[in-house]
Amino acid sequence: MNQTKQKPPGRVKSAIAGALAGWIGVPLGLESWAFWAAWFGGRNFTGESVTVNSTLQLSTAWACVRLLADTLSTLPLNVYRESGDTKTLAKDHELYRLLHTRPNADMTAAVFWQVYVACLMLWGAAYVEKRRNVTGGLTALDILQPACMKPPRVREDGSVEWRYADPVLKRERVIPEDDLWYLPAFTLDGLNALSPVQMGANVFGGAIAADRASAATFKDGMKSAGLVTMDAVLKPGQRDDIRKHVKTVSDEGGYMVLEKGAGFQQLKMNPQDAELLATRGFNVEEICRWYRVPPWMVGHTEKSTSWGTGIEQQMIGFVTFSLRPWAVRIEQSISKDLVRVPERDVVSAEFALEGLLRGDSASRAAFYSQMTQNGIYTRDDCRKKENMPPMGGNADVLTVQSNLVPIDKLGENNPATTAKDALAAWLTSESSDAT
Repeated sequence: MNQTKQKPPGRVKSAIAGALAGWIGVPLGLESWAFWAAWFGGRNFTGESVTVNSTLQLSTAWACVRLLADTLSTLPLNVYRESGDTKTLAKDHELYRLLHTRPNADMTAAVFWQVYVACLMLWGAAYVEKRRNVTGGLTALDILQPACMKPPRVREDGSVEWRYADPVLKRERVIPEDDLWYLPAFTLDGLNALSPVQMGANVFGGAIAADRASAATFKDGMKSAGLVTMDAVLKPGQRDDIRKHVKTVSDEGGYMVLEKGAGFQQLKMNPQDAELLATRGFNVEEICRWYRVPPWMVGHTEKSTSWGTGIEQQMIGFVTFSLRPWAVRIEQSISKDLVRVPERDVVSAEFALEGLLRGDSASRAAFYSQMTQNGIYTRDDCRKKENMPPMGGNADVLTVQSNLVPIDKLGENNPATTAKDALAAWLTSESSDAT
């Protein structure tokens, strides 16, 4: 008996593709725990293979990760040095070039931070290897693939050993703790990171299953446009003739001619049932909830006023609850792992969240107006932020509005008031002399 070789079902092929993504050329073995975790995928109720690759194929997950990664990566990250009560921009510090301009020879700062934040969003941790010169100074920051990192091993002396299956060298190597910059996105013990994709396997698996069911509905359930009904049993040849006739009329137009009491009935399918709109809409909200992103920012406009009555209030909510927590975690991690111990009290790195105003000229102008009127910025400070040359002189002097001067201080050191009083006194004396 001849046996025909069956093709693997689509779900199996999808799991294989998801597991192999990113592992081409990497040496594998029984100890390659990350590969086998990707192969079997995150366990979930639907039975779908949930991996980083399959999760990113969900439009909502892709949009959430890109929104957070692209937004943070385009914000200026500055290095400051404190001296007493003064904090100044430290452009001469080694970290300024690495964090603000070019972390390594292959990436710009925007690309580096985009990859860094995406690793936090998908694998739950970011790993960066610190490159040093002969004097111990930092020369480059190289991002490592989280999928190739093995769980940390704590030695008896309390130090941590990191092992990395290097895809370039095709071998495993040990990275000293002092040479690795490690930041977990969310952890319960301070060391082992929790993967959002694995922990959210039920959410992402449900969304994948809904997309698959929707696609199958369009593929199989909506092929036929209508039904031809007959009052008699037809022979196979007669059925084929009717199908050809209906197809010809459908393609070329004209009138349909049916015989023997035949009739035509148009198939109607509820679009909400066909596209699973309710289920897919709920999955959008679930994924947005998982990444703490307002749904309207990824194109889901239902219930878009849950954080306020306008777009401005929702933007403030996004900056406060979505962007700022990530910015603070990264800033503190830089201080812990990249700044040298003697400098940790005076050197710090901060994201300039006001960089979000760069595309809003009206808000930017209002911000500058408030800062100059309250004596926080000078006019030259504002000009520098707009890439304009400083004017010097009074443009570099802090000024404030005088409408809040205490009432008992009104008129003091005011030339206009002094001149008015002098004029009044002169008129009084002239009047007295005339009398």
